[in-house]
Amino acid sequence: MRAEYQRWVADLDDAADVAVVEVPLLYETGGETLFDAVVVVTAPVEVREARRPGWPLALRSGRLIPDEEKVARADYAYVNDGSLDDLETFVGGVLEDLRR
Repeated sequence: MRAEYQRWVADLDDAADVAVVEVPLLYETGGETLFDAVVVVTAPVEVREARRPGWPLALRSGRLIPDEEKVARADYAYVNDGSLDDLETFVGGVLEDLRR
């Protein structure tokens, strides 16, 4: 995956001022060093379970770095327990900050 990411970045148009990559296991794989900034989006367990019923959240979560640690290590963090408008406002603020 890293080689594919590096090819993708190399092929980006010079006009691209911000590139976004979703990496589900970023901290678990040590991949955070590849990026200029890290954004963590999280949600309370009950919100995650309601959004994805039947998904074995507890089985998977035990193997992951706790959200609290991810948030502490991130450059930007957002608790996604509100509306889509709230999330879009957060993302817009992050993009504005990164473009400065």
